[in-house]
Amino acid sequence: MPINLELIALPLLFGIASFFIPRHWARWSTLIFATTSLVAVLIKLLQFEPDIKEYFINNVSSFALGLTFNMAVDGLGILMLGLSNLVIFLVALSNVNREESSKPSFNGLLFLMQFGLNGVFASEDGILFYMFWELTLIPVFLMLYWFGAKENQKNLMTFFLYTLFGSLFMLLAILAWGAYTPSYDYHKLMYAAVPSQYVCWIFSGFLIAFAIKIPLFPFHTWQPPTYSTAPMAGTMLLSAIMLKMALFGMIKWMIPLSYAALDLWQLPVIIAGLIGIVYGAVIALRENNIRKVFAFASISHLGLIAAGIMIFSFDSLMGSILQIVNHSLIAVGLFLAADIAIKRYGTSDLTQMGGLAKLAPRYGFWFAVTVLIALSVPLTAGFIGEFLLIKAVFDYQMVLGIVASLTLVLGAVYMIRAYQMSSMGAPKIPSAEDLQWNEILVFALIALLTLFLGLHPEAILQLIKPSIQHLLESVQDTTNLLK
Repeated sequence: MPINLELIALPLLFGIASFFIPRHWARWSTLIFATTSLVAVLIKLLQFEPDIKEYFINNVSSFALGLTFNMAVDGLGILMLGLSNLVIFLVALSNVNREESSKPSFNGLLFLMQFGLNGVFASEDGILFYMFWELTLIPVFLMLYWFGAKENQKNLMTFFLYTLFGSLFMLLAILAWGAYTPSYDYHKLMYAAVPSQYVCWIFSGFLIAFAIKIPLFPFHTWQPPTYSTAPMAGTMLLSAIMLKMALFGMIKWMIPLSYAALDLWQLPVIIAGLIGIVYGAVIALRENNIRKVFAFASISHLGLIAAGIMIFSFDSLMGSILQIVNHSLIAVGLFLAADIAIKRYGTSDLTQMGGLAKLAPRYGFWFAVTVLIALSVPLTAGFIGEFLLIKAVFDYQMVLGIVASLTLVLGAVYMIRAYQMSSMGAPKIPSAEDLQWNEILVFALIALLTLFLGLHPEAILQLIKPSIQHLLESVQDTTNLLK
């Protein structure tokens, strides 16, 4: 079953077409385009055979200077492609009744970002991976710059330059690695005989780029101000899928290509992730801007995922990937709920909110469901993912495992606080519009998917299991070969 280039080409075609679609058709054409992309990847996902190591999308052996155009997916890759297309669909659906959805330039940027994301998850060439990585930054920056809060342009420039500067270190690492191989093909890079004294520096180049994008403490400073002023769709894209590129990059690129440096960097990065858990949670407990509450909550949860990836065991990787999917779905729901509350009250200050559940009962119900999912209650995907991650950290080091488990306790406090201050108590406004059909559908889809994955986590685990086993075996093979 060959996987063709339509998974990469469709978003590019949709993005170009969206710029020329009349405004009165724009919102519905965007939803149709997003649905088409999602259906295309779901068909490939259902036909995918996990036991096959990887399916080539495109295989061009070599261009000049060792460059290739190799693209392929394994179980992890096809999962991330599915997640990317699902998030774009949910963003398009939630945005139908908002002003941005009728603007062709906004919709065009949305699909151009999807094109870059799909390319990142399918690239089998180091330079190609970097090109798609940088390509995702341009559409999201323009989206935030043109349609976000005008008073925050300085913060947006900081975000753009910070992430661009960090990515240059990854490019230098790829170029340094490629000096020891005939091409930048992924498998040739993995088996490159790089002198041990250089491997640590190459690992560091990847780590800087990924730590900024995740963001990992202390590289997180760009995130809260960016989230708090971006349009809802931009915030969803950043938190739900763009940051997951870095976690994916850690699993597929950073650690396998420079595994010899893992022992040196493992403990410092795990500690940084665990500091992020506590730091993000404590700030979220004190923050009154509802968007910033969820931004710092994201730092906390992503710190645990990053720590699990750095342990790089079978269980920790399985838990990390399951939690990547879960966090993406939660992020869409939480930032949608925050945006609805902000529009009803005209402010993002939680102290100025209250009683919205009485005025808009459907909103109160679905926001409460989303909060419960975010708390990783039993029968949801987060419960399985966080259990595997915390267990992996405990197995690595008991004290660190105790710190990792704080995410469950602290998360419950700041999530319930945000819900209580925004939705409970006496209403502070005379009336409020309840959820519209598309918003109910987004919340319901998120709830159903997280419940399904909580009851049947094997739907993901069986898909990625052969890929993770093959990755761990390949790392050991290259280590033994290069000794």
